[in-house]
Amino acid sequence: MPKSGKAFVAGVGMTKFEKPGRTGKSYPEFVEEAVGAALADAGVGYEEIEGAVGGYVYGDSTAGQRALYGVGMTGIPVVNVNNNCSTGSTALFLARQMVAGGVADCVLAFGFEQMQRGSLSMGWEDRPNPMDRHLEAMYSIYPEEPAPFAAQLFGNAGREHMERFGTSKERLAEIAVKNHRHSANNPKAQFQDEFTVAEVLASPLVHEPLTRLQCSPTSDGAAAAVVVSERGLERLGAGERAIEIVAQSMVTDLSSSFERPTARQVVGSDMSARAAREVYEAAGVGPEEVDVIELHDCFSANELITYEALGLCGEGEAGGLVESGATTYGGRWVVNPSGGLISKGHPLGATGLAQCTELTQQLRGDAGPRQVEEANLALQHNIGLGGAAVVSLYRRAG
Repeated sequence: MPKSGKAFVAGVGMTKFEKPGRTGKSYPEFVEEAVGAALADAGVGYEEIEGAVGGYVYGDSTAGQRALYGVGMTGIPVVNVNNNCSTGSTALFLARQMVAGGVADCVLAFGFEQMQRGSLSMGWEDRPNPMDRHLEAMYSIYPEEPAPFAAQLFGNAGREHMERFGTSKERLAEIAVKNHRHSANNPKAQFQDEFTVAEVLASPLVHEPLTRLQCSPTSDGAAAAVVVSERGLERLGAGERAIEIVAQSMVTDLSSSFERPTARQVVGSDMSARAAREVYEAAGVGPEEVDVIELHDCFSANELITYEALGLCGEGEAGGLVESGATTYGGRWVVNPSGGLISKGHPLGATGLAQCTELTQQLRGDAGPRQVEEANLALQHNIGLGGAAVVSLYRRAG
C-alpha cells in the first residue's frame, strides 16, 4: 500500500458547460465524455480504477452508479456525495483521502449536473430546510425581499461590504468584467462574451447590488479527475504531467455563521478563511506564493469577499485589490482564468472538478491562450451553503 500519503492528479476531463437542455443530452452522456477524457489524459483504462466518488445535487439516489454505466461496470465501490455547490471538490477531497490513506492507488472523482432552467429552489417543503438557519440569520440583518434566495444571501454580503468599507458597485462589476473577459479564451465555457462595466451595471437587477451579468447561470455538464498514489504514478509512468495535491481542507459551518454574524459570515467567509489557513499551514506557504487561483464566484460579491478570506488582502481591502488589477493577467495573481462560475457556468456537482481541471492544465502549461506564465502553485476554493468550504493547493510534481 502507498506509504507516502501523497496524492496526485494524473488526468482530468470536462465537457463544455451549456445552458440546461440545450444539447439534448442526459447526465450519463455528460459523465461518459468527461470521465473518458480524464482516463485518456491519465493513460489508464477504467479497469484500473479501484473506486469512484460521484457528486451531484439535482438527481435521484445512486445517480452516480447510473452515470458510470456507459464507462464501465467493474463492481468497484461508488460513493455518491451532495454538498451543494462544493459537491465536486468534496468528491475530490474523498478521492484524495482514499489514495493518501492507502486504501487505493487509483480513484476516480467525477461530478455532474443536469439542471432545470431558472434560479435554484428548495426541493422539499415538508421538512426542515438545510439552510433555514442561514436564511434566518441573514434576514435578521437584512429584510427578506422578493428575489432568489441565493442572490439575496450573497448580494447582502456584497451590500454589507459596500456599506462598511465604501466598496463601490463598479468594483463588483469589474470582477464580472474580468471573468467574462477570461472566458473568451475558454472553449469549454458557457459564455465567451465580453462586457464593459457599464454593460454589466445596466443588465437586469437581480438583487441589490447584483445584476444578471454578476450571477452564475444554471448549467449542464460534467468534469472528472483521476487521483493516484505515488506507487500508482510510478506504475502509470505519468510523473512528468502529474500534479500533486499538496494540501486540502474541508471546513463546515462554524457557530460564527449564526451567532450575531455579519452577512459575510452567513455565506461562509469564516469557513473559507479557516480552510485556507489550514491549507497554507499544512503546505508551509503563504498566499503570496500562489500564482493562479480558481475561486467560487457564484456571484461577483462572493469573489470580492473571498479575496479577504483567502488572505489575498486584509479585511475591507478587496475593493482596492480589484481596482489595482492584482487579480488578472499582469497582476499579482490570475483569479479565475477559466472565466469562473459567472461565465464558465455552474453545474453544481461539476464545478469543483472543473476548477481542478483548469488548475491542472495551468500547472502543466496546457492552458493555451489562458496560460498563466510560470505557474507553479495553484489554489482552489469551492464553497456550498448549508455548508462546506473546500480549499486545495496544487503544484507540479516534477
